[in-house]
Amino acid sequence: MPTRRAVRHSFTVLAATAVLSGTLVGVANATPPGIPTATTAKSELATLTVKADGTLDGYSRDKFPHWIDQGGSCNTREVVLKRDGTNVVTDSSCAATSGKWFSPYDGATWTAASDVDIDHVVPLADAWRTGAASWTTAQRQAYANDLTDPQLIAVTDNVNQEKGDKSPDAWKPPLTSYWCTYAKMWVAVKYKFKLTINSAEKTALTDMLNRC
Repeated sequence: MPTRRAVRHSFTVLAATAVLSGTLVGVANATPPGIPTATTAKSELATLTVKADGTLDGYSRDKFPHWIDQGGSCNTREVVLKRDGTNVVTDSSCAATSGKWFSPYDGATWTAASDVDIDHVVPLADAWRTGAASWTTAQRQAYANDLTDPQLIAVTDNVNQEKGDKSPDAWKPPLTSYWCTYAKMWVAVKYKFKLTINSAEKTALTDMLNRC
């Protein structure tokens, strides 16, 4: 019987093959709202304050309350699963019971919500190091559950875990074809929430935006 990792690999290979052959019919890419143009992202990047990251002293994910209720028995995770999936069916408690999710980070397609994480494009720990440590809990809650900016996206769970709290100088999506979009989302979030960037991060973002 294949291991879960082997099954994951098979799904990824199948998804990549489908992308190349143009047969990914009926499976939508996860597309958060508010992704800027490359020109806008470059302009926003130029205005961000460049400084060394702060420490993680005092950091806890609990200081960014999530996933909060969004109405209709749905929490933030469930809302994003429905937004980013195709043919998503939910039960009376808003839990996804079926659907398809295409992860643009790695090109994999999943049919079980348990295989999908909702990634904070700019991770909570990165936000803490670059400005959020001084925010109120209410501000951090709004950040962690932001549905109006390109901050939340449904992706393969172990890819999200590999990313952890790394910034683009230390981690990029496995699919290089997504680097432009990823950089645009990252910059938009940092700009919206007035978070700082470090010099290596700026260099990586500049290189990624130059692929657009």
